[in-house]
Amino acid sequence: MRRTSFAVMGVFAIAVVASLAAVHGEEASLERAPLARSEAEERILDVLDDLDRNQRRGNMNVPVEDGRLLRLLAESMAAKHVVEIGTSNGYSGIWLSLALRTTGGKLTTYEIDPRRAALARENFKRAGVEEIVTLVQGNAHEEVSKVKTAIDILFLDADKAGYLDYLEQLLPRVRPGGLIVAHNMRRPAPDPAYIEAVTTNPDLDTIFLNMHLAGVGVTLKKR
Repeated sequence: MRRTSFAVMGVFAIAVVASLAAVHGEEASLERAPLARSEAEERILDVLDDLDRNQRRGNMNVPVEDGRLLRLLAESMAAKHVVEIGTSNGYSGIWLSLALRTTGGKLTTYEIDPRRAALARENFKRAGVEEIVTLVQGNAHEEVSKVKTAIDILFLDADKAGYLDYLEQLLPRVRPGGLIVAHNMRRPAPDPAYIEAVTTNPDLDTIFLNMHLAGVGVTLKKR
């Protein structure tokens, strides 16, 4: 009986290890493109696909997986107001808008570069989300002081050395239960002062996701 039990356990252990190895090896193939449930959603996804193929170079867009993560976070928490620092060509903002159009929310996004700001406005219009997006062209370090409404999600994807300043200025505006999502937590290297701020404050709880890519920090402002 004992020998039989050990044999069964050994076979089970081998099967588990083999399964895990197979899953690891097939990890990339598990991803599937998001499916549109309406013509409006299909239009947005088509624009995102076009931006991914034709406007990625030079615009520092988030990876597709990170864009999908932003959409999932915003829609799952029924976000009403998202603030994005670093619009670029509007790629991540359109992922967020994909959620906000269903939650009745709005996006306020900041871009310092006039060329990228103009390109983002064009892309927001192509996606049909321009009505829910307010794009502020200017230095976000100066402009964010004008934010007066509560923030459900603060998304940081601009100058890495500036993350701590954005956090300090806008954390009081993030609602209890809201999120601070910071891109590039792996590469380029994040500011150690920002990492310390979001991992040593007892009012916050931070996890790091998609670290096999550029890395995303997701910080909860506790209730």
